[in-house]
Amino acid sequence: MATDDDISGYSPSDPLARLRLLQLTSPALPIGGFTYSQGLEWAVEAGWVHDTSTLTDWLQGLIDDNLLYLDLPVLVRLHRACANDDVAAIDRWGRTLLAARESRELRAEEHNRARALCSLLRDLDIASAERWREQLAHCQAAPFALAAVHWRIGLEDCLLGYAWGWLENQVAAAVKLVPLGQTDGQRVQLALAATLPSVVSEALLLSDDDIGAGAPALAIAGARHETQYTRLFRS
Repeated sequence: MATDDDISGYSPSDPLARLRLLQLTSPALPIGGFTYSQGLEWAVEAGWVHDTSTLTDWLQGLIDDNLLYLDLPVLVRLHRACANDDVAAIDRWGRTLLAARESRELRAEEHNRARALCSLLRDLDIASAERWREQLAHCQAAPFALAAVHWRIGLEDCLLGYAWGWLENQVAAAVKLVPLGQTDGQRVQLALAATLPSVVSEALLLSDDDIGAGAPALAIAGARHETQYTRLFRS
């Protein structure tokens, strides 16, 4: 059984672990990430996001709130729970993250992406993905953490990869929806990626009592997207 010290001691310079992280965060990962906008499609429809400046503001707000105070600190606990074979903690923190999704589509997205990633990890011979299938199925972060532990991806790198994957998916959706030029999308991604290391560092220090986020605009966008007449994305 690994301890927290063991996990933090994983070498961030391990070439194979870095390659596994690239695979885990790749847009080509067959879990359907490209089909979700997480409310961004409605934000564009409503005129809240209409250029690179408003997109940057929208995503920066989500980074500073949801990622920092919810997704990333929960991922810290899921990573440690997977490392210690603590199935009860995996279940508890997965349910915590799912409960924080404030619309039907956002909750369905968590379930669908979690199940797809569990199935993929099972097919890639990670046995715990099958044994813990029910506990991992609440949110994508849970099987993501399991894969990171199995492939010896360090905790900080795991968080950076998760945050980067979220950002890349959001920018890709915005390029289609606003629409933005590819270069404009890369500029937004470049600027916001520079904020992620400090966000991850802060998330690592949060206590259980610090966890929780409120993003009313995201909740509204997620709910309104459910009845949006014309749409490309599932959330």
